[in-house]
Formats: sequence, C-alpha cells, structure tokens
Amino acid sequence: MQTVHDLASLRAALRAWRQQDQRIALVPTMGSLHAGHYALVRRAQQCAPRVVASVFVNPTQFGPNEDYTRYPRTLAQDQAGLAALDCDLLFAPTVEVMYPCGSEDALSIHVPGITEVLEGVHRPGHFDGVATVVAKLFAMVQPDYAVFGEKDWQQLQMVRRLQRDLGMALEIIALPTVREADGLALSSRNLYLDAAQRARAPLIHATLLWMRAAAQQGHTHAVIEHAAVQRLQRAGFAPDYCAIRVADTLQPASGDAPFAQLIALIAARLGSTRLIDNLPFAAS
Repeated sequence: MQTVHDLASLRAALRAWRQQDQRIALVPTMGSLHAGHYALVRRAQQCAPRVVASVFVNPTQFGPNEDYTRYPRTLAQDQAGLAALDCDLLFAPTVEVMYPCGSEDALSIHVPGITEVLEGVHRPGHFDGVATVVAKLFAMVQPDYAVFGEKDWQQLQMVRRLQRDLGMALEIIALPTVREADGLALSSRNLYLDAAQRARAPLIHATLLWMRAAAQQGHTHAVIEHAAVQRLQRAGFAPDYCAIRVADTLQPASGDAPFAQLIALIAARLGSTRLIDNLPFAAS
C-alpha cells in the first residue's frame, strides 16, 4: 500500500489508475481506525478495483471546547491495518494541504436544513466543517464511489444532499453500523471510556431498541423521547437528545408517517465522552 501526504503524489497515483480505466472508491476517515472503518474498506473493495482511504483529523469540524487536540491519532497503526486489508492508497494530508489558506480563513460550505437540527443544534458549525472537508476530498480524489457508515446518520444524509446539490459524479454508498457484541456502536471515541463507563455504554443501543418497540406499540413520540431521556439520566448519562425523526430529512414525524421511514437517534455524554447512535426502524 502506498501512503501519500501531498496532492502531487495523490494525483500521480490516481492518474495511473485512470489511464487504465480503473474505478476508484474513497473511504474518508479521521483515523484511529477500528473494525467499523475496515468494514467500510471491504465494502469499497466490492465497488471498485482501487480504494483510497483518507486519514485526516479535520480542525474545522471541532468546536472550541471539543476534543480536537486529544482526538486519537494512530497513523502507524492505521497504515498497518489498511495494508493488511490490501487497501491501495492511504491519503494522510497535513492541515496545510487541506487548508492552503489556513483553516481559519478557509472557504466554508453550509448545507441547509438537514444540518440545522439535532447535532447541528448541539454542535454549531460542525457540519459546515464536515461538508467542507468532504467536498475537498471529493474534489481531490474524484472517486466513483464514496463509502460512509450509518452510525453518523445525520452526516450521511448531509453528504447525500451535498452530492446531489452540487451534481457530483459519484455514488454514495452506506454501510450499516458495526457494533460490539453487547450492542455498543464502534467509535474511535470509545477509547475515552473507562471500564465502568464502557460497561454502561451499551445502554444507548438498548434504549434505541426500546424506543423502536414503544413506537411500534403506538406510544406517542413525545412520550417515548421523554422516557428515553429519563432512562439514560438514571444510568448516569447526560443526554443531548433522544429523538424519533423521519429518517431521510430528520424532521419530526407526523402521526401518519410510515413506521419504516422513521429512525431513533441518541446523543449523550458519559463522563467527558460524547456518544451518538441511531436505529433505523426499517432495520427491524
């Protein structure tokens, strides 16, 4: 596997593949790779003969009081894991490569609507940073496919809107959330949890399952959401939200919305660690 850090080297590798009419799939990541990321790479390999994985901890998607400086950076370990999967190329740019005018003065892309609820309320500016870096990666790699996980559901819907609105010539591929045996969604931030917190963390997934079952039984969404917040609070979580929404728009659902078109989403802090997860009702 080749590792490149600059645009000239990236373009040289991509040019050679395109001259052979080989399609390219991109897996954008922030590194600290785990089994969930590797599942994305394997899915990308099913889509195209050449796979590029990117590792970049993007400063513009972190708020001033968030964990940018302590976010785990494990490039050597990531390289080894990707090489073991026969990934073709790792693009690990510096901040200067991604933001040649500086991250403070960089252009910014705002995707309206989908980014202004849930995570957008609790992490203002976050999705502008995500949209900007994703658009940059798409422009640099010009992939035929890009593979994202469903764990970051709101991000996935934003990327789909970005691709559609800008008419980008690539297909967005989604992969269901990869979980531990006890239901905890795989996340690089799980490394922050101590042993006691790790033992409690699967309650988020259990609560999502309960929310879906309660909705199927006909309970109102407002009652379910309130009870879910209380359930997590009693276990020591500090929830930002427990919500049932229309899956593709993340807007509140009307009473006659088809059950299979809904999704439950949770964001909650456990100690200093903020965890997110979701459960599409169509997956029942």
